[in-house]
Amino acid sequence: MARRALFSVSDKAGVVEFAAELVALGWEIIATGGTQKLLESNGVKTIGISEITGFPEICDGRVKTLHPKVHGGLLGRRDLESHREQLKANGIEYIDLVCVNLYPFAATIAKPDVTMEDAIEHIDIGGPSMVRSAAKNWESVTIVVNPEDYAVVIDELKANGDTSRETRLQLSAKAYTHTAEYDMMIAGWMRAKAGLNEKLFLEYDLKQSLRYGENPHQSAKFFASEKKVPYSLATAEQLHGKELSYNNIQDANAALNIVREFDEPFCVGLKHMNPCGAAVGTDVVDAWQKAYEADKVSIFGGIVAVNRELTKEAAELMKPIFLEIIMAPSFSEGALEVLTTKKNLRLLKVDMSTKGETQMQYVSMNGGMLVQEQDITVKPSSEWTCSTECQPTAEQLHDLDFAWKVVKHVKSNAILVAKNGRTYGVGAGQMNRVGSAEIALKQAEAALKEEGKDIKTAGLVMASDGFFPFGDSVTSAAEYGIAAIVQPGGSVRDQESIDKANECGIPMMMTGERHFKH
Repeated sequence: MARRALFSVSDKAGVVEFAAELVALGWEIIATGGTQKLLESNGVKTIGISEITGFPEICDGRVKTLHPKVHGGLLGRRDLESHREQLKANGIEYIDLVCVNLYPFAATIAKPDVTMEDAIEHIDIGGPSMVRSAAKNWESVTIVVNPEDYAVVIDELKANGDTSRETRLQLSAKAYTHTAEYDMMIAGWMRAKAGLNEKLFLEYDLKQSLRYGENPHQSAKFFASEKKVPYSLATAEQLHGKELSYNNIQDANAALNIVREFDEPFCVGLKHMNPCGAAVGTDVVDAWQKAYEADKVSIFGGIVAVNRELTKEAAELMKPIFLEIIMAPSFSEGALEVLTTKKNLRLLKVDMSTKGETQMQYVSMNGGMLVQEQDITVKPSSEWTCSTECQPTAEQLHDLDFAWKVVKHVKSNAILVAKNGRTYGVGAGQMNRVGSAEIALKQAEAALKEEGKDIKTAGLVMASDGFFPFGDSVTSAAEYGIAAIVQPGGSVRDQESIDKANECGIPMMMTGERHFKH
């Protein structure tokens, strides 16, 4: 007796070819509704589901496969005589392969004008039931829910006359994943419509088991979302170097978030999730040189990201420096020739074609999870307000805009000092803002001294990720000759810092938007 396969698919990619291959191997095809019409119109002979059940499809197709002659044929164990006798007594034949995927519920609810009625009609009942029945009896039944697996099944049938036990187990696991993800979508949508508390369902695939986590005694894994997004390590192509570590991934992600802020040629050097040097330039070489000059010490063992193709000239300048990772949208052949001579240096080609949409960020905590929208917007300087009597010059405003885009990515309390599209000093993560200001200002002073310049006459600007609760940070800025300041404002004591800025003759812009990064 010919083996039988049951077909009922919403995703019809490759299904005609798959069914035709099975027929050529001597299989009979049972099919439902639209799948049967498609196969028959393409010359694939089928048996209608009603011929199997002896019962018509009813309730507008809601009931067609929920029948003992379907599920008995799927669930009956071939190795139990009692099952074989019961199936024979009831005229039930085995079904050896199921090709099913489910109604497009996700696509339906994504429509802005979707109605409850339309959504409900796209909740599959018979499909998940068949999938789960076939998956449960995987020892005997091959369940295929993804067109990508059609070729594997056909190849094994041609080679061995049957699918292997290992393949059937893998396909069963994929099938249960398919129904689980489907049910999560439905549950989430229905709970929202019913006004019930939201439940968080996360779907990520294992991309990589890591050698260890932040420290050698911690185990770690890297999971990736199915959705492909720009500026993502999950879809980056590693062109060279050893395997990424947990800390590499954290740092590289932070660097990519900074790169995304800029349209002009830009380079950032990063250590421990904080930028140690960042700059815009006329090209990638200019941007790298300025970013490197910003902090030659901290960049040692750091990560570099640029938003233009990495050229051979830029690669030759980077090669003498010990770096962990270099990221770019592309690498020239010359750059690869230069950098691949360094065995352990990781080179990552990252999609930077678009800015991308706002995503959700998930942060685990003991017994819970924090979820927030990613902070990817920055108010342009044209929307800021000047809180002081003196106004910044156009040049100062341009520098403040650059500083503001970078300081949002520095750990709070954050202070950043910049000039001419490059950083000179970065103060990160101190318990008070004055401490961060002192670090940034002293660093800038040292960098300028190396260039033979005096910080008090250099015309640097300062950016703060949060408001100044007191006038002390402004006082420090004035002592070092800071020419202009940008901060979000919003403190009940804003006037104190405004008065101090007026007293010192420093223009101070307020963005009305803060960018804490804890």
